[in-house]
Amino acid sequence: MYSKELEIAILAAQNAAEIIESYTKQSRDQKFELKGTHDLVTKADVESEKVIKKTIADVFPSDIFLAEESHGGESLTSGRTWIIDPIDGTTNFAHGVPFYAVSIALYEDFEPVVAVILGLPMNELFTAMKGQGAFLNGVQIQVTNNANPKSSLIGTGFPYRDLSVLDDYLKVFEVLMHETHGVRRPGSASYDMAYVACGRYDGFYEYALAPWDVAAGALLIREAGGVVTDWTGNEDWLFGKRIIAGNPGIHSYLNAVIRSEISSELLKI
Repeated sequence: MYSKELEIAILAAQNAAEIIESYTKQSRDQKFELKGTHDLVTKADVESEKVIKKTIADVFPSDIFLAEESHGGESLTSGRTWIIDPIDGTTNFAHGVPFYAVSIALYEDFEPVVAVILGLPMNELFTAMKGQGAFLNGVQIQVTNNANPKSSLIGTGFPYRDLSVLDDYLKVFEVLMHETHGVRRPGSASYDMAYVACGRYDGFYEYALAPWDVAAGALLIREAGGVVTDWTGNEDWLFGKRIIAGNPGIHSYLNAVIRSEISSELLKI
């Protein structure tokens, strides 16, 4: 049903990747400007977003966009909305750390229907359509079936934009360090979620995320057999800034740990 949309989303991601690649040889000082102490933007972000929007708008001119570098407080509607992160992992990209991604998702009737995450610089292409499964470079993928925390690998990110939650967040981190095989924090939420979808991670959780960080990854994980919720186990993960994702068993485990360690007033907006 959404084959053309998926085709164009892949093309848009690939076009963006060409622009991003053209900036990789620049020095760190040339690449970015700071938006705040922990936030930055690069010319590559801006140019990547432009080419993604143009590639899609040339084919679907009536569709609307919710994108990181040009958003103005937009909210999701029942219409067709493309949610875009031109470089998820901008800090990694700017510092030459090879873990970042282009993330594109199409939402219709408030539901994700198409997802593309292009992991860079490895050129790992993750794709999904609602009801059609999830794929990595054309090969179908699934979440793990490991429900044992002791042998699980968990992905996360730290709440650098809102340090008020840091103490509680570190309590969760401490529990997981004792009870799981390991915790990883590479620095790109969408790519982390793709890792859950293809079975590299068993689960993922994070705080202070924006819609473009999670929009595509959520569909990938669901189509790969996983579970995605907010920190209360409900569906407010797109705009609720809190997400738990994983195979069913590890998702339940992470939900229990978070609810036991995080103050109740921080569990939801």
